[in-house]
Amino acid sequence: MRVVVLGTGMIGTVVVRELARSAAIVEVVAVDAASASVERCVGQADHPKVSGKVAMLDQYDRLVETLQGADIAVGCLPHALSPLAIKAAIAAGCHLIDLVGSNYEEKAELNEQALEAGVLIVPGAGVAPGIANFLAARGIELLGEADEAVMLCGGLPRHPLPPLWYQVVFRLESLLGLCTKPALAVENGELVKLPPLSRMERLQFPEPVGECEAVVTDAHSTAYTLKSKVKRLYEKTVRYKGHWDKMSVLAELGFLDETPIEVDGALVSPQKLAVRLLERQMKGGSNEDITVLRVTVTGTRGGERKKLEWEMVDHYDNERKMTSMAKTTGFPAILLAEWMAEGKLEKRGVAAIEDVIVGRHFDPFLQELGKRGITISFKEETA
Repeated sequence: MRVVVLGTGMIGTVVVRELARSAAIVEVVAVDAASASVERCVGQADHPKVSGKVAMLDQYDRLVETLQGADIAVGCLPHALSPLAIKAAIAAGCHLIDLVGSNYEEKAELNEQALEAGVLIVPGAGVAPGIANFLAARGIELLGEADEAVMLCGGLPRHPLPPLWYQVVFRLESLLGLCTKPALAVENGELVKLPPLSRMERLQFPEPVGECEAVVTDAHSTAYTLKSKVKRLYEKTVRYKGHWDKMSVLAELGFLDETPIEVDGALVSPQKLAVRLLERQMKGGSNEDITVLRVTVTGTRGGERKKLEWEMVDHYDNERKMTSMAKTTGFPAILLAEWMAEGKLEKRGVAAIEDVIVGRHFDPFLQELGKRGITISFKEETA
């Protein structure tokens, strides 16, 4: 099988390197618009199966051309380029594992086209969306009647620095999106949009993480795929205590607004100014990071109230020199690509990961994640 990896940033580089080690994959092509990034990625992979290609990934025709002849693609691209990559993969007759889970409803509309092309498109195949999704789906599946599913996830610096106790891992614009965009959720079995930075809660994770806070953020595909199976469903993003409170103040004062305002005769976007200022405060002093995940599903089984809970506290991988965020985001996509190459996934069309890693696929997938260093614990309690 021939695999193309679109995007050679932090996660794309991990995906390229790991896929080259798979026996079912004969070639991995690393593609990016920046030649220096491609060269760095190929150099770090240091494998005869890996080659590089420079291509404009915001141009549909170039994307289709890049994907023609490939069996599988893995999209490690910015959110804005995800829909284009999906359309190009369908046109090229290439399966696509996409790390981006936003705009699921728009992507699901391409299901018939993907079925006709005989390809599988899996959006949101990272950690959240991704691992969190299929854990929530599994919890609902195990209960006869599910009342609530809550997915908590966050990437945290191992050595947080004031004043925001956070370190930029992806683009800062994505973080600000969490602060400014309504969050899709499920209440009473219906889709709802909740205000950004709402439903604040305090919570604890095992040391060295300790006390954190979480606010509601978009539930992505699960709001659509699971709404008929659970009464309430939320996703929340976790940060160290104090972070969301401070971001809430910035939002309330207008610093995160996108509409330009006039300053001394010049139009200035408050959000762009905030990005420039905040980037300096979120550099961090170390690459070491921690990814926390907790998925809790409550309901009734056999007449008894039950609470099912999965938890992950994943640390920077010193042996492989790999951030926890790159590992926990990249390996679900890597495993899906490997399973597709091995013929283990028969499903076709546009399918959220919670519709793929379900039933008989759930336990083996979790076991494979464990072999790759991603350990997820489970407990069941009488609620």
